[in-house]
Amino acid sequence: MSESTFSADDFKPLPKGAAAEVITRPSMSYWQDAWRRLKENRRAIISLWIIIGLLAFTLIGPYLWTVDHAKQNVDKISERPFTSTEAVLTTPLQPWDIGNRGTPSDPLALAEPATTQTARLVWQAMPGASAYRIYRNIFPYEPGAGLGLPLGETLLPKDTYFEDRLDLQAKTYYYSVVGLDSQLRETAQVVTLEVPVTRVITLTEATERGLLSQASDGKLGEKIHLGTHPFGTDYLGRDLLARLMEGARVSLFIGIVAPFLFVLVGVAYGSIAGFLGGASDQVLMRFADFVVALPFLLFMILFKIAFGIGPGESGVMPMLLALVLLSWPSTARLVRGQILQIREEGYINAAQLLGANTSYLVLRHMIPNTLGVILVTLTFAVPSAIFTEAFLSFIGMGVAPPTPSWGSMCNEGIKTMLTSPHELIFPALFISVTVLAFNLLGDGLRDALDSRMRSRE
Repeated sequence: MSESTFSADDFKPLPKGAAAEVITRPSMSYWQDAWRRLKENRRAIISLWIIIGLLAFTLIGPYLWTVDHAKQNVDKISERPFTSTEAVLTTPLQPWDIGNRGTPSDPLALAEPATTQTARLVWQAMPGASAYRIYRNIFPYEPGAGLGLPLGETLLPKDTYFEDRLDLQAKTYYYSVVGLDSQLRETAQVVTLEVPVTRVITLTEATERGLLSQASDGKLGEKIHLGTHPFGTDYLGRDLLARLMEGARVSLFIGIVAPFLFVLVGVAYGSIAGFLGGASDQVLMRFADFVVALPFLLFMILFKIAFGIGPGESGVMPMLLALVLLSWPSTARLVRGQILQIREEGYINAAQLLGANTSYLVLRHMIPNTLGVILVTLTFAVPSAIFTEAFLSFIGMGVAPPTPSWGSMCNEGIKTMLTSPHELIFPALFISVTVLAFNLLGDGLRDALDSRMRSRE
């Protein structure tokens, strides 16, 4: 037997006031420690703040930005973001007195300055022309190229005038008049004119829309500020920011309510299956496998028929019902696995020996100890539901216009993607940011609530 290596100095008492034991880490509960580790995950915290901002954007935003999301303005169709527009006060449009139109000195001219109300063209008669065809383009005329949109034709050679009132916007157009022969075939005689169009608004309309400030005296010719749209407008002149706020209510309602409901169903189902075990567990889980095999789109169509929702109508409730009835098995499997593991723990046996009944064991011990898995599952289920809603609305099976949702707005925006990309970019960006934020928060919660991570620190 070897000699002891201890000396008398090893057994000296500590000096008075010295700490006998140094606590290197304060005592924390499970949830306090999880919150501490979650705060150390920068990506998860940033994602959490993004989600809070999205909720504020959805719930508080409409009270701060009071523009009607359904109001159309044909003067501001597909307007770019942060475009400040002005209009000139004018009188209501009066019929054109053709008899006093006069004779233009140029081959093609304007009878009066062109506005968003009307563009009135007059031209000199072309030798040998039996009639005329009028075109409008947004690009300058080049020989051999297209003339643009055909607006109409005159009936007689003496009809050398035309009034254009077709969806005029405040930009520059290029008008072309082509002479026609006796068989109404186009000749080589073409005259063109560059026409800048001025945006105007009547005094009555400006008053109804509340655009006249106290400093304005409402004189004709005065410039009126029509307001700025931070995210621009869509193809019907509707404010895109207001529609994004309204669409967020639909998208987040489905994205949060549906996961909450089917996770709740999955928790109850998985808890029962895991606690019962044996043959009952096998029967219950085989039914869950059967539900997984059911086609989601088919049931979505069947539910729309059952609810009496026809083509072009919003199917929010069928979508919600299909998500709840078909998405719970994954949660049930996770909870069942946790319950099968927890019911073998010593504290469960101790509680049974003390006379605890089944409901007490499940509600007091088992489900609270699976709450971390449930929260992580719920966090990952939200972006999945949001993406499902966006996909169904994009293909026309979910939320239908004019009800806005981020998916239906993407469906509308893709039609004008080349000319007005902001109509697609903004709703797609909101979908992407929301899905990414919930996924990163789910990753952070999984790491923070995993008890095995505590032993590695």
